[in-house]
Amino acid sequence: MNLLSSFAAGMLLTTAICSAVYFTADTPKASSKTVKVEPSGAEMKSKLEKKGFVVQTKEEYDKTVADAVATSSEQTEPAEKESTSKPVTKVIINVSEGMTSITVGRMLVQAGIVEDAFAFSKDIEKKGLMNKLRPGVFTVDSSMSYDQVVSTIFR
Repeated sequence: MNLLSSFAAGMLLTTAICSAVYFTADTPKASSKTVKVEPSGAEMKSKLEKKGFVVQTKEEYDKTVADAVATSSEQTEPAEKESTSKPVTKVIINVSEGMTSITVGRMLVQAGIVEDAFAFSKDIEKKGLMNKLRPGVFTVDSSMSYDQVVSTIFR
């Protein structure tokens, strides 16, 4: 027990001495004032440009955006005029075993590719293509001519 009380007394004495020196010492304290120097606008701009950034003023940016909007509206006007033309309808025709030209004609009428299914069937008979209808999946669209549609489905 004597050893433990000697150790505690030594610790208490050391703490007291350190406290006294700390609070009574007349040492000048280091000032932690750091002066932060802000780079000028030109310096910031040159540093950013060296790193690959594009630096613009607000006015330059607004002018660039206005020019881009004007250019895009000029380019879209002809496209809008073209879009007033008839839209293209793309249709996938699935021909299965046992289908006839009249059935295919009905599908094409529903898709708006041909006007009359019966007339389509008669034309296929007239051309001798009734036996050329094979099962499969065929893609036709409204921009194709009548003969292109027939040659796509009847091989």
